[in-house]
Amino acid sequence: MRLLLDACVLFPTVQREILLGVAKTGAFTPIWSERLLEEWARAARKIGPTGELQARAEIALLRVDWPDACVVAKDGDLARLWLPDPGDIHVLAAAISGSADKIVTVNAKDFPRHILAEEGLDRIAPDELLYGCWLESPEVVDHAVAKVHETAVDMAGEAIDLRALLKRARLPKLGKALG
Repeated sequence: MRLLLDACVLFPTVQREILLGVAKTGAFTPIWSERLLEEWARAARKIGPTGELQARAEIALLRVDWPDACVVAKDGDLARLWLPDPGDIHVLAAAISGSADKIVTVNAKDFPRHILAEEGLDRIAPDELLYGCWLESPEVVDHAVAKVHETAVDMAGEAIDLRALLKRARLPKLGKALG
């Protein structure tokens, strides 16, 4: 299954790292576009003066780990498509160009299912996706989550409640299942 990861699921570190940890097991193939990576880098400015630099370093590592994941939206698709938020048309166009099955996003209202269905696509929230992966292969998701949790604890220098971490990462259903 090919899944286009929207910028809103690439930027939160915990969410992204769990998604990609699960993807590395072959549960799904992630794809994105240069524009989505750029949106992530710009959004990272919010975390402080070094946020964008850190994001760009993470993006460089992402390109190494996933060299075939970047897709290019076709100009024809960009011109013909419509979404409630015109700023998201590039996401849909990239998903089409990359032969995605679904768009992973938290912005459900910006990607109406009936419009996506016309293009042979659907959308899924990261929490729903990861919970479904957990139901199919709990050990795969448990391992990815444990790795991210361990990193978060190391960086904080103190214990972090797993369920609270996942809730802050907009993964409450997964947190409830694992907590």
